[in-house]
Order: sequence, then C-alpha cells, then structure tokens
Amino acid sequence: MLLTKIKRKALKLADGLELVDFGFALPYTWVLLKGPKGRALGVAMTLPEEVQRYRNSVSEPSLREFIERADSLNVVERTLGLAAINAVSQYHIDLSNAEWVDVLELLPENAGKVALIGNMPPLAKALRGRNLEVFVFERNARLWDKDTYSDALEYHLLPEMNAVVASASCLVNGTIDMLLDRAKKAELFVLTGPTGQLLPEFLKGTGVTHLASMKVVDVERAILGLKLGSFKGFEEGNRKYVVRVE
Repeated sequence: MLLTKIKRKALKLADGLELVDFGFALPYTWVLLKGPKGRALGVAMTLPEEVQRYRNSVSEPSLREFIERADSLNVVERTLGLAAINAVSQYHIDLSNAEWVDVLELLPENAGKVALIGNMPPLAKALRGRNLEVFVFERNARLWDKDTYSDALEYHLLPEMNAVVASASCLVNGTIDMLLDRAKKAELFVLTGPTGQLLPEFLKGTGVTHLASMKVVDVERAILGLKLGSFKGFEEGNRKYVVRVE
C-alpha cells in the first residue's frame, strides 16, 4: 500500500516537530505543527461518505501517533494521518523550483484522452473547451452530472488514458494504488488539490509525475477558514503551485 511507504518516510522527517493543533472537520481535516523553522499546516479532504464509525484509537494525540495511522482501515484515522504527513511535508518542502501555475497549464493541446478522477466541473469545462476527450470519474453519486462516470469504470477505462488528473483525495479513500496500476499508459499523472501537499520525493518511482497543490502563506487566515468550514476562507491563505516528481 502506497500510504504505508509514505508514512514510513514521513516518520523519519517528524523528529523535532511538535503537534500544535488539529481538527477533523469539513471540508478539510487539518494538522498544525511547529519546529525550529516555524509552523506548517497540512490538510486532507474529509470524505463523510466514507465514514462508517466516528471512532479513533488515538488516546494521546501527537504528530507521530497520527502519522502511524495514515494507512489505517479507519478513514477518520487515515484522514488525520494524511493531514499530519502533509504538515510534515509542507514544513520540509523546497518550492524554489516550483511553478506557481494552475494544473490546467500542464496539459498540452494534444493531450489525447484525459481522465479526471473526481468531478472538478471548472477543470472539465476548460479541458472540453480545448476539444480534448475528457472522462470524468466520481465515487460520490451526489456529485454526478450527465457527463460523469461511476468510479467503478476506472478499472476498465484508465488503461486507455494518455493523461490523468486525480484529486489527491484518492489517497484518503485508498484508491491511489489501483489508479497508478491501471493508468500505466498515461505520460502525465497529476495529483491535484490541497490534499496533494506531499513531498515530491515521497512519490518517486510511483508513476505520479506532478503535484499541483497549495502552499499556506497565511496560517492564521487559513486556519480560520478551516474552523469556519469555508474552503474559500482556507484558499485565501494559500498560493497554488505545481512541482514535478523527479
């Protein structure tokens, strides 16, 4: 399981870092840490449709306790674990070579068949406006529209795709391994969204080519947005970036 490999790498980088605050909330679960270089905020999309029981085996919250549960079968623990890993990643990440662009700019005009994992209507509309053949897959039936395929079809259709742009929530719901395995033809595989705050080196050799995420530049503003359940409020404290996975 990819998350197991990622958590082992994150644990090695967690020494000297301290948990400051956290919240399992909508739309994002978040973890705030501090270290000698300052604070860092990591988030992971909360997927209420995946939650069976709101239970947690953590009795004394700590950064390491959360990271250890990143590959748990309990989605509450897994979400907190990924948010903690993202906080560690954001503390250590070097964005000196990042491109401060939108994910749309990564796709060439001749991209061929493009899969969107997760219904992202603005991105789908923009890609179709460039006359690309776009396949949108979504697990949550509440987010379907007339042009959306069930995620059950990903297994059959991903081998045909030339490019994949996946919501990084696929890390939370545990489908990332299957997506990478089935999309081997894809020359471009992008994990996008705030949940994709991982260190690029965590994904080296996996098939992921880019991370398109958000760097928190105003921690207080971002946390206020998260506490108020506002994506827009959280986004106002961030800046979008794209990094290549070497």
